[in-house]
Amino acid sequence: MAAFVGSAGAWGVAPVVGSRVGSGVSTGASPSGARPSGGKAGGGPRPRRHASAATAAAARMALATPTSQGGSFWKLSDAERRAAMQLPGGSTPADFSAKYVAFDKTDSTTHSLDEVVYRAAGGGLLDVQHDMEALARTPPEEWKDLFDRRAGRTVWPYGSGVWSKKEWVLPGIPDDDVVSMFEGNSNLFWAERFGKELGMTDLWVKQCGNSHTGSFKDLGMTVLVSQVNHMIKSGKPIKAVGCASTGDTSAALGAYCAAAGIPSIVFLPADKVTMAQLVQPIANGSVVMSLDTDFDGCMKLIQQVVGEYPIYLANSMNSLRLEGQKTVSVEIAQQFDWLVPDWVVVPGGNLGNVYAFYKGFKMMKELGLTDRIPRLAVAQAHNANPLYRAYVDGFENFKPITAEKTLASAIQIGDPVSIYRAIQALQESNGVVEEATEDELMDMSARADRTGMFNCPHTGVALAALDKLLKKGVIGREERVVVVSTAHGLKFTDSKVAYHEKKLHQCSSTYANDVVRIPANVDRVIDAIRKRVEF
Repeated sequence: MAAFVGSAGAWGVAPVVGSRVGSGVSTGASPSGARPSGGKAGGGPRPRRHASAATAAAARMALATPTSQGGSFWKLSDAERRAAMQLPGGSTPADFSAKYVAFDKTDSTTHSLDEVVYRAAGGGLLDVQHDMEALARTPPEEWKDLFDRRAGRTVWPYGSGVWSKKEWVLPGIPDDDVVSMFEGNSNLFWAERFGKELGMTDLWVKQCGNSHTGSFKDLGMTVLVSQVNHMIKSGKPIKAVGCASTGDTSAALGAYCAAAGIPSIVFLPADKVTMAQLVQPIANGSVVMSLDTDFDGCMKLIQQVVGEYPIYLANSMNSLRLEGQKTVSVEIAQQFDWLVPDWVVVPGGNLGNVYAFYKGFKMMKELGLTDRIPRLAVAQAHNANPLYRAYVDGFENFKPITAEKTLASAIQIGDPVSIYRAIQALQESNGVVEEATEDELMDMSARADRTGMFNCPHTGVALAALDKLLKKGVIGREERVVVVSTAHGLKFTDSKVAYHEKKLHQCSSTYANDVVRIPANVDRVIDAIRKRVEF
């Protein structure tokens, strides 16, 4: 039985561009609890045979008919609802396919997605390649209509922001093997006030941290754990799933494996993750190992372990996760009524997300849903900036570094697995790389918080890099820019509190706003208020 938890943020359809704060998918909960009567969680009984083309057409017509004329999704039967989630002409996800190929085009390696394999024959990374010819037989307008029709629905598993694009992600997996918490569908926040402070007119923040475990890692983990669930059911001898993590990956892995009933093992660098990140896999029952090394050391250890034991590797070198993460690009275009922004600014650590976002935009362009790929700007912390150093050197020479401590702990990585994926994404999108110091990233995060945001330090890195690129004239102040926020600020309250208490020695805390501590006396309270608020 497929795992299902209806998370906040899964319901509703994205409003058109031009709405103000909160633009994007509604964060209201389903009034019915997403459990239609008489059937499985997420959309009722799942018929083993697909409804006829006539039934599907009638269901789609009902969805398109104004309510005043009797058309309404809640009036459809379970079979009609599922039929409405399919392409015209009876095509289903099973009509499409994907496989592993070598990222290095000189390597002819190919593998089934059902194989336990992480690298190509030549030692390089693998990529998931879709049958683009099959996908191209469906006109772009039908893809747009399908994705819009599925957005936020309770029909399993299509209401998920990831699985609403199932044909583009894992087309061959049975719906019952999907492990989803209706992730994705995250808010595209119009940062109007903060944008004005930067002299911008069209700044948006894609709030990927508004997800089940508080980071965008959920988007990739739903795909990987679903595939593992499918492989286990198919008889593959997998006993657990493991990862090295700087915090967010382990949280996502722990949650999705717990939902699927699959053991999980996480390697964490000791004293380098927040307590909020650490407690998540502990609470979800993972085997948590705190190791006296950094992330790169954890990564080397986990690769040795999975080479000897039937533990499936869940790190971003596994290209299955990138298939889920690329749906962020599709959501962004979808929320802009299928228009592409001028720039997408992304915090970069292990760099799989950079390639994933590029891959999503490229796929839309090749299939005719959009007309171009936005320029990518990758933001790195100065203390962990191997991609930035390579960029400054014209990408001629990449050298791993030993990352120094940064408050943007999730991107404290000196030897990123997806370095060459990211370089390709930057070169083909005419992209750039910028860095931010600890002082810059924390100040910018605090400034953004003062305009209503509450994002992670990694988003602070991206916002600081954006400010620098604006001042250099690389990004125009009239251009449409989307900053990807990768995690929720509540996972990093320790550093935020320390900033406002001016306890971070590497930060000036220019925008600190400490708590006013005074006796419970009305005169003292009034005096304190008058010092801070003009009347």
